[in-house]
Amino acid sequence: MGSSEEILSKISKLTREIETNYPGLYKYLDENPMTIPNEAHPNIDADSMDEYLDTLERLLRDYKGEHE
Repeated sequence: MGSSEEILSKISKLTREIETNYPGLYKYLDENPMTIPNEAHPNIDADSMDEYLDTLERLLRDYKGEHE
């Protein structure tokens, strides 16, 4: 795990890659439960962001496995 800034940079880069190269997967990112907080003021720390990054990486890996 890195700093919050490093993790956010990785999330942004991976999201752009998905948006550009995998539009079939990108349309589902808004429906990802990890992006919908269940609290009024969620605590978004490095651990939460790292977990979301792991989720994105797993989604992309699974999508590639099914579609390539």
